[in-house]
Amino acid sequence: MTSLPRPAIEPRPALELSADEARRIALRAQGFLGAPDRGSGVRGVLRHLGAVQLDTISVLARSHELIPYARLGAVGRDTVEAAYWTETHAFEYWSHAACILPVEEWPHFAFRRRAYRSRPHWHHDLPDGAYDQVIKQLRTEGPLTATELGGAKNKGEWWDWSESKIAVERALMYGEVVCTERRSWKRVYDLAERAIPDALLHDDLSDAECLRRLVRLAGEALGVGTRADIADYHRLKGEQFDAVVADSGLVPVTVQGWSKPAWADPKALESTPRGRHRTTLLSPFDSLIWERARTERIFGFTHRLEAYVPKPKRIHGYFAMPLLAGGKLLGRVDPAREGTTLVAKQVALDTPKAVGPMAQALLEAASWVGCDSVRVERVNRPELTADLVRALT
Repeated sequence: MTSLPRPAIEPRPALELSADEARRIALRAQGFLGAPDRGSGVRGVLRHLGAVQLDTISVLARSHELIPYARLGAVGRDTVEAAYWTETHAFEYWSHAACILPVEEWPHFAFRRRAYRSRPHWHHDLPDGAYDQVIKQLRTEGPLTATELGGAKNKGEWWDWSESKIAVERALMYGEVVCTERRSWKRVYDLAERAIPDALLHDDLSDAECLRRLVRLAGEALGVGTRADIADYHRLKGEQFDAVVADSGLVPVTVQGWSKPAWADPKALESTPRGRHRTTLLSPFDSLIWERARTERIFGFTHRLEAYVPKPKRIHGYFAMPLLAGGKLLGRVDPAREGTTLVAKQVALDTPKAVGPMAQALLEAASWVGCDSVRVERVNRPELTADLVRALT
C-alpha cells in the first residue's frame, strides 16, 4: 500500500461563516437551494453528489430513487434506473456504504481495492478453484446475478452465502468484478474489463492521489464541513483526511456555533446562496442528512432511522422521512402505501407553519408513486390534524 504523506500544519482560517451562511451553503451544495439542474437530470445529480447510497428498504420507493426525486421533482422512476445503469455511466461500490458512484471515479477507489486485497478474507476460506470458477463463468456467460452463478444462499456460517456468492463478492471488493446494475434488487456482476471504460480501468493512482480527490469531492458535495463530516462522506479515516486536506483545494473556515474546525469548497464561497428552496420529503439515507451529528449541528434536528428499532420503542415510525421546507427541517412523516392511497401513518409537525409544506410534500410524493389520495392516521399535535387534512383536499 502506498504510504501517505505527513499532514501539513493546519493553517489559520481566513474566513468566518455564520451558522445560517453555513446552512445555506450546505443546502446549495446538495442541490436544495436554487433552480434544479433539470438539464443534466439524474446523472447530473449523481455526478454532483459523488455518491448515492443504496438500501434494501422500499416504502415510497427505494432510497436511490428518492435522492434525485428530492432534488428534481417527479422524475420517472424508470428514468432514474436507466440513468444510473445504462451506457456504463455508474458502478456500485463501497463508499459511504453501498453506493452508486459515477464511473469516472473508478480510479479514485484504487486505494480501497488495494486495502481489500491485502486484508484477511473475512476469516472465511474458499475451496481451491471457487474464485477462478466465478471469473471464468462471468467471462463466458456474464453479466450474471449470484443466483445465475450457482445460487446466492447456502447453509454456511458467513451470512448464509454460497461459495459462488462469497467468491463474486470478494472479486467485487478486489475490483476484478463490478456491480453494473440491480435487477429485482439483486446485484448484477460483470468483469471490470468489460464494464469499465478502458481509459478508467487502472489502479495507477497512489493512495494519496485517491484520497485527495475524494476529500475534495466530499467537500464540494457538502459545501462546508468538519473533518468528521468530510471524512465520513466516503468513509475515510480521520488520519487519511489529515494527510491530504492541505493539498485538496478546500479552504479552512470557522463557523459560528461549531466547536470543531471546518473546511469549505472555495467555489461555494464565491457567491451568496440564493434562490428557491425545495419542499420535499427526504430519505433517511440522503446525503444532506445521513450523518446525524452534522444534521443536528446544521439544522438543530435530531433524526434516527428506526427501521431496525423494535416496534414498541419507535418514536417516529419505521421509515420516518424528514420534511425539508424553506431550507429547514420542520417535521417528519412515516409513510406507507395501500393500493393507490399514500398513508401518513405518523406525522410529526414541529410548528403550525409546517402544515402547508407537509401537505405539499405528501401530495407531490403521492402523485410521483401513482397514488391518488393521502390518508392521515396520526399527528403528534392533534390540534393540527384538521388543518393538515384540509390542506390535503
